[in-house]
Amino acid sequence: MREPDRIIRMKTVQARTGLSRSTIYRKVAEGTFPARHKISINGTGWKESDINRWVADPAGWRPTNDNDASGGKAVGHDAG
Repeated sequence: MREPDRIIRMKTVQARTGLSRSTIYRKVAEGTFPARHKISINGTGWKESDINRWVADPAGWRPTNDNDASGGKAVGHDAG
């Protein structure tokens, strides 16, 4: 049985990727980094599997069909 995909927050994404907060947001806007997902009224996060795929091949990363660069973007910045 496949385990459910965890949602990770900004600090974890920064630690795993080595990118700054502003670089992550810029790359999301450019479509070269996984999009955030809204998880509550004021919260967003990333699917752990998306971040793992990006870390494995940052230059070759492309959005999957179910998580394209235009879909799933949350508005605003999360607290953390």
